[in-house]
Amino acid sequence: MAELLWREHTLYRERSGTVVIRGSHVERWISLSPTGGKDQVLIRAGRILDGGTTAPARSETVASLAVGRAELAAVCRRLLAETATGPAPRGAARAPKSARPRKARTRRTARPARGNRHTGLTSWLVILAVLGLVALYVRNLTAGL
Repeated sequence: MAELLWREHTLYRERSGTVVIRGSHVERWISLSPTGGKDQVLIRAGRILDGGTTAPARSETVASLAVGRAELAAVCRRLLAETATGPAPRGAARAPKSARPRKARTRRTARPARGNRHTGLTSWLVILAVLGLVALYVRNLTAGL
């Protein structure tokens, strides 16, 4: 089944018997778990987040195992298409404002309010004062000779 969905995938089984197929390159996952019914499987699909963790399932359905592998893969593809990244479907309930993730605030670097001047008036005064002290030192040195 995993080969029908993605060429690049990771397949593992959880302790509960659920088989999980991760497609990291498409940032989605799908799981097939046994249900209480005969020849039925619960199929859940979700997204893989930036850090590699899995988000909760965005869609799920129950399918019959008697339909065959190709039909089961078609059901999986449909669920994966529903979980594709993009805007929420119409009519979907929006999370309350307090539950929504916050955007990280970036701090701006302090920029001078002046235009394109590279050296300000204060800098020129400091440079002139230092040059004056150097000239005074040189004059005192040469006066003593």
